[in-house]
Amino acid sequence: MTPEEFADRYTRILDEIAKVIVGQRELVATTLRGVFCEGHVLLEGVPGLGKTTLLETLGRVLSVEFGRIQFTPDLMPADILGTNMLVDGRFEFHRGPVFANLVLADEINRATPKTQSALLEAMQERKVTLGGATHPLPRPFFVMATQNPIEMEGTYPLPEAQLDRFLFKALVPSPSVAELVEILDKTTGTTETVVEPVVDGPTLQAMASEARAVPIATHLLAYASRLVAATHPDDPGAPPEVRKYVRYGSSPRGAQAIVLGAKVEALLAGRPNVATEDVRAVAHASLRHRLVLGYEALADGVAPDELVDAVLAAHPAPTAD
Repeated sequence: MTPEEFADRYTRILDEIAKVIVGQRELVATTLRGVFCEGHVLLEGVPGLGKTTLLETLGRVLSVEFGRIQFTPDLMPADILGTNMLVDGRFEFHRGPVFANLVLADEINRATPKTQSALLEAMQERKVTLGGATHPLPRPFFVMATQNPIEMEGTYPLPEAQLDRFLFKALVPSPSVAELVEILDKTTGTTETVVEPVVDGPTLQAMASEARAVPIATHLLAYASRLVAATHPDDPGAPPEVRKYVRYGSSPRGAQAIVLGAKVEALLAGRPNVATEDVRAVAHASLRHRLVLGYEALADGVAPDELVDAVLAAHPAPTAD
């Protein structure tokens, strides 16, 4: 697959999604970056902003097997993974909804930690172990999760270990007045919008392979590593804001997310290799959910994105040796 074909498919996917989703270009772009990296994405926003609609539309446009899990406090791990059932005197494994290419984990923070942890092995190793038997998940495999940041009653915040499994975290903004007018026009009439499939599973895997093959210079690998190191308050390169507000910085997965996302950015921009602007473009989505903030950040109203801004400001674009 050539870079031109990659960019063309991306544009066609965007066009189909735009038939249903109004605006939200950065949100859609971040979600698709995760798809092209075969990574998982966490979408955070208040109710009614189209998170679930976006992911359902994405499933139709990508023409892959779609599974939806509505997380509730009484959801059990077996409701996600599946269970062994006695059939005609022998046990048979009945697959749960996680056995799909695109899994929508809706309101993931409403389930108990025990149930949330059922996704850990699936997200990291793309397999499910149950009753001593291992069951591989289909490929490609993505978990797209949503959560509401303002309604805390009856929710269970995701542990850092699970947040770290998400390649990117996307924030869902409220629509502008003009966008809201267009949303009302599309959703309060009698016409039903139909989207067409653009790619399939094998094509997505080919696109993911194409993205990983994009070359990146050693000095940019060092730059991504330096950005991640600077999120740790005890690192010499950490800016004052990180030293004051961050308790723990990003894991090495943050650097992996930056590099993979930057490779996709380079392909979409038509560049033969990764540039500095590609690295900086994906830093927020890669790092915002990997920072553990102290109580001082909450007291002063400091958001993770502000701290990523401080890291980027403290470490401007590098030059090749």
